[in-house]
Amino acid sequence: MTSDPCNMEPSLRAFITRQRTLVSRERDTEIERTSLLLTNCTPKLLEQKGLSLGNLGVVSAGIGLGGKTKRRLVELERPAAFHSSQVFPPHTFRPGDIVRIEENVSSSASAKKPSGKAKKSQLIESDGKTSRAADGVMYKVTDTRIIIAVDSSDSADADLDFPERCRIVKLANSVTYDRMDKALDRLEKTVIPSSRKPDDKTDYQLTPLIRVLLGMSPPSKPTPAGDIAFFDSSLNPSQKQAVKFALSAKEVACIHGPPGTGKTHTLIEIIRQLTSTSPMAGSQNNSRILVCGASNLSVDNILERLLALPAPEKGKGAPLKVTRIGHPARVMANEGVLEATLEVKASRSDQAALAKDVKAEIDTALDTLSGKGKGKGTKRPRGLERKKMWEEVRALRKEYRQREGGVVKAVLGESQVVLSTCHTAGSRQLQNHTFDVVIIDEATQAMEAVCWIPILKARKLILAGDPMQLPPTVLSLDKRRKRGLVKGPELPTKDPTEKKKKSGKVGSTKSPENPKDQEPSCSDTGSDTDSDLVKGDTVIAEEDVVPPSGDAEAKTKSSGNHEKRPVLRPPRTLEVTLFDRLEKMYGPGIKCLLNVQYRMHAEICEFPSKTLYASKLKSHGSVSSHLLRDLPNTKDFVTRENEESSKEVLGTPVVFFDTAGCEYYERLDGDGDEGSRCNENEATVVKTWTERLVETGLYPSQIAIITPYQAQVTLLISLLRPTYGPELEIGTVDGMQGREKDAVIISLVRSNEKREVGFLKEKRRLNVAMTRAKRHLCVVGDSSTVRHGGGYLKKWLAWLEANADVRFAEIL
Repeated sequence: MTSDPCNMEPSLRAFITRQRTLVSRERDTEIERTSLLLTNCTPKLLEQKGLSLGNLGVVSAGIGLGGKTKRRLVELERPAAFHSSQVFPPHTFRPGDIVRIEENVSSSASAKKPSGKAKKSQLIESDGKTSRAADGVMYKVTDTRIIIAVDSSDSADADLDFPERCRIVKLANSVTYDRMDKALDRLEKTVIPSSRKPDDKTDYQLTPLIRVLLGMSPPSKPTPAGDIAFFDSSLNPSQKQAVKFALSAKEVACIHGPPGTGKTHTLIEIIRQLTSTSPMAGSQNNSRILVCGASNLSVDNILERLLALPAPEKGKGAPLKVTRIGHPARVMANEGVLEATLEVKASRSDQAALAKDVKAEIDTALDTLSGKGKGKGTKRPRGLERKKMWEEVRALRKEYRQREGGVVKAVLGESQVVLSTCHTAGSRQLQNHTFDVVIIDEATQAMEAVCWIPILKARKLILAGDPMQLPPTVLSLDKRRKRGLVKGPELPTKDPTEKKKKSGKVGSTKSPENPKDQEPSCSDTGSDTDSDLVKGDTVIAEEDVVPPSGDAEAKTKSSGNHEKRPVLRPPRTLEVTLFDRLEKMYGPGIKCLLNVQYRMHAEICEFPSKTLYASKLKSHGSVSSHLLRDLPNTKDFVTRENEESSKEVLGTPVVFFDTAGCEYYERLDGDGDEGSRCNENEATVVKTWTERLVETGLYPSQIAIITPYQAQVTLLISLLRPTYGPELEIGTVDGMQGREKDAVIISLVRSNEKREVGFLKEKRRLNVAMTRAKRHLCVVGDSSTVRHGGGYLKKWLAWLEANADVRFAEIL
């Protein structure tokens, strides 16, 4: 069943217009937020918000990152002359951020306001810049050192003049938004021919993949995968089924990977199957793949795994050729990963040597034209000689661009797997490249608009992620919008569907095209009503569709039971991901669940499995009963202490310190809505339990402390970092997604007479926090406040009281 694009034009136009509006709103919010902070806030307040670090000194300024002589690696630290501690205070700087190095500003001054003539999009990127300022990309961040890659646009700027005392500030990046806009424009012209200009000669291909993603056609019947010889024999049944599911899908497949289920492990097997030139991979072998991710870290994680694959045996194929696209400063600081980047590979090719010679000729000619040529008494050429030299320079520049483009084309042309973030897939290096398959990791953390950038380059899509973990970060999503009071444009819905929507059956019809031999893990993965997190954000309805008259079987159906077609609805917020939308459009048959986790003790896994994964998430035997006392470094304590003392700390998987009745009330740190919350007494409980864990032999590096509030992070760092150093990880929930530790302590912070819980209402945020722990989970909080945060929190508190080792904070 296929829909006429003309009949769907109103819904297609409304969907794309809404996406474009939301992206524009997000761009404006980021620019406004950052520009206001940089122009109105004092340096001290900027540091408190994590957007600036002051009183820094330059340690060194090396060169050569990515083979570029003009790319300087500037290393900064907190000099002992200005600071009592060299450890940076809490901040938001991460590798890949765009930052500015500028002269330090006194703590009492505020930044100069931009002139009214400045364009809104330039406020952050140009205003306030001094002659001693330089913009760059954050390359590496540690607790005591920051390294920034600074590009010099002119060879004469070889020696950057940094002030003795400088600061760094975070800048906004409009490139990602530009690429999202461009992708949405192309999508619109592809699916709505009337939106094209008369003189537009571009070849817009409306592929089956695009039709399926926009509800114009249902997914095709999968191709039977048959017997597959897996490269990795350690894959569990659900992982093997997910591999088969992804290979057999013709247009799109979604892999649902809950915490610790080996999602990346599964993707690596899929990539090997798709790129194999041996018969074991079936009929879909030797495909060209574009692997993308929502973050640089996710992309580099896959790249590391691919580079670590064993070389094929002699006569059984060549090693996999992979290339990573992106600024070297955004790539993991790992020699093997850097060697796989496009810049490094291109700089070492034979064609690059020729391009380098041409560049040398250009530099020599420019030096002569400026009077800087070698030899005494060199004069600038004049008249016809000067004109002729400029013509030569223009010709050389053209040749250089052609050779440089040829180098990039040659490197990418021989690459079987190209890796980049979703927005980097829109860079000029991939402008004219197409792929057989695009794989998007962390798809549930990426806005749908950014996913369309790589999707438009491929014929098949594989999404991997977990909709039960944190959604994309959306700055423009204020409290009013989160409550669903601000709605996007909606299309009229037929009355007969209203009952279906209310009953929760909308979009859950099993697709008739699912393979008959599909296992339960791929055909029935819906969780209970508690997990319907995107309900209300996007509305997918169904309407009766009379099938084409030429189909005899369809005629029979149309006489009684009509087929159902999903109706594309504009999303209300950017938090609605493509993964979410596809599941609501086509039901659980569009995805396959990985149901065996290799991280958590069975007791830690029990609650999230029951409430968010329909009790389908099981613990592997290797981790289901592992505890802290099984670690080699805690053996001495277990031997030395009595069994009861050992069990109290090391033998309990879940501990709950209940502060109810202790009057451990929270405190607002800051002014109004801009403030964050902290809880001093709760922090003391966390500190005491951390000390107990370390006393038992646990290393600080095996412990993580997580809290929803930045003010509590700052407080905990001041209490614990002087003793345990940077090895003890302390951070917010967002920063810990994708990570794991043997012991995790969660500080809930909220304790007040109004029974307000704030961030804790977001069950996905709480799910991330509690699923980071491998052997031991400790929760510190006020049950009398937290239980009033809604049904999910009430169930969690009831579960903790029934299953955890409940202790009272006063007698800790």
